[in-house]
Amino acid sequence: MLTEAAFLLKWEGRDADPLFALLERGVIRVAMGVQDEQADVRALMHRYRNRPMSLADACLVRLSELEASAEIFTLDSDFKVYRRHGNKVIPVLMPD
Repeated sequence: MLTEAAFLLKWEGRDADPLFALLERGVIRVAMGVQDEQADVRALMHRYRNRPMSLADACLVRLSELEASAEIFTLDSDFKVYRRHGNKVIPVLMPD
């Protein structure tokens, strides 16, 4: 997920240093190993195969399932469609 964030920052012509600053301060954290969650991540990608859902997106959705208070910061409008636990809206921070 950090790689996707860094990619999007670079795509927008921005530096990734603020991303690393948030990581260092503990504002964001990586709390999931794909190996441990592969069945659920794979199921999400299968469910949203018509979008198609990227691995990074599936990991973010799964993280939101594991961390009930999680809020996803994204520029990806697919997160208006994705649901956690099958039918629950994922809280997102998204520029208008």
